Amino acid sequence: MNTKLIERSARLLSQCNVCTVASVSEQGYPRICVLMPLRATGIRELWFSTGASGTKVRHFKNNRKAGVTFYNGGDSVTLTGEMEIVTDKDVKDALWEQHAAVLERHFPNGGKGDPEYCILHFVANETTVYIDGEFETFRI
Repeated sequence: MNTKLIERSARLLSQCNVCTVASVSEQGYPRICVLMPLRATGIRELWFSTGASGTKVRHFKNNRKAGVTFYNGGDSVTLTGEMEIVTDKDVKDALWEQHAAVLERHFPNGGKGDPEYCILHFVANETTVYIDGEFETFRI
């Protein structure tokens, strides 16, 4: 594993306001949407927020397989792994407190108590990195 490439990937993620997130539909097709990462632990773990009754959540309830890509200035990182629907109130509350200004726009009906407020936690197991002309795929 190229630790320098992983460090550069984490820096790239910190420069990105959005990621694309892919779920698998009931018919087995990929479905891609755009989400803002709320928190990242390197490039291995990412947290996102979305509506609890949305298509993504339904897909991840049926199939946890997921893909995440972030891109900036010609460099990109694509991650594959699994998505968990977070039910832990402490985790949800902490993320709300850190990102209230953004989340309040999406969940105006009750703040962190809004039943639509849902946190997704992605854990990567493989990455494909293309940064500064370097290309590598590896397990993480």
